Amino acid sequence: MLTRPLQEAVAEAERLIEQAPFIRTEQDLLEGYEYLAGRIRMAMQTAFDYDLEQPLFVNPTHQFSRQGLDNPDAIYFHAYLREGVEYVVRGRRGTSADLSFQVMGGAYTADSTATSMLAFDDRELAVGADGRFEFHYAAEPGAKTMIVREVFNDWDREERGVLTIERPDTLGRPRRPLTRGLLEKRYDVAARSLVGSIRTWLAFPHFFQYKEPPNTLTAPAVTPGGLASQFSSIGHYELDEDEALVVTVPRWDACAYQAIQIGSDWYASTDYETHQTSLTKAQAVTDADGMMRFVIAESLPRPTANWLETTGHRTGPIMLRWQRLEKEPDVAPTVERVKVSTVDFPPLTEEEYAARITARQRAVARRMLS
Repeated sequence: MLTRPLQEAVAEAERLIEQAPFIRTEQDLLEGYEYLAGRIRMAMQTAFDYDLEQPLFVNPTHQFSRQGLDNPDAIYFHAYLREGVEYVVRGRRGTSADLSFQVMGGAYTADSTATSMLAFDDRELAVGADGRFEFHYAAEPGAKTMIVREVFNDWDREERGVLTIERPDTLGRPRRPLTRGLLEKRYDVAARSLVGSIRTWLAFPHFFQYKEPPNTLTAPAVTPGGLASQFSSIGHYELDEDEALVVTVPRWDACAYQAIQIGSDWYASTDYETHQTSLTKAQAVTDADGMMRFVIAESLPRPTANWLETTGHRTGPIMLRWQRLEKEPDVAPTVERVKVSTVDFPPLTEEEYAARITARQRAVARRMLS
């Protein structure tokens, strides 16, 4: 049976989900099953959409397929590479805050991170007046994947660009014919990818985030295991129902993009469409002293502009990001654990907060690919 490896992998993946050590409630488990659906979708895409002979950029991470504390402000594109082959990448620059390229060696696993072999943004490209660009890349030994991140600071105004990748040596050739052996290989790849991705992202935060004490954040530094041109501050929250975390960080205008997000223990983003679980500096309110003050909490007596909703999660990762830097951020965010009843941020009406959520829904619908 061709699909047997995948069937067995789905059963194993389901066991891994059910045995996750942080499951406390039925809601946690249901989110795990939803997370599993995204991992199955990603595994099938990895096995059946990627083609080393006829490469293309695939969007494996989005609101229906969350992984690796995916950034709600980013569109991710991946293309597999073959060593020694020349690739041509073409595109038209959109108006997003940042467009970056990274070549990775190896892959993230439950035991290690992938190796970043090359990382740059579009400032290193010759971009025409019409926004068009082109560059060539010969895949060096060990190169496995090209990752592109298009990152949006202002969801309402910034627009997507266009991006393609091709192998000049295979242009004009038909795809290889479909065979039973090829399909067997693809189902096997999907099976291994599924189980491997779940093991990886269950382990990954313990390399970095969960080495820190709860309710603390690190000083800004080059993102561990991620994009070399990005700075980040990482941590994780652990709150009782009546508690909140107040995070204070300077608005940093020496970069095009600055943001904060919280996630779930599945090391994935939480609902950023119909809840406010992330904010960029364009979406957040900056106080008169140049500081952005965020409150992480399940509920508040009155909603406020810089509220990050925990959506039923008592624990989860926190990440702040700075990209397209002109100057490295040199001030660490501060964190204060407080009682919700003491939070005194300028309130919004329910209608004002609903308008913010409406804007998020519309922006995601315009921007995201799935």
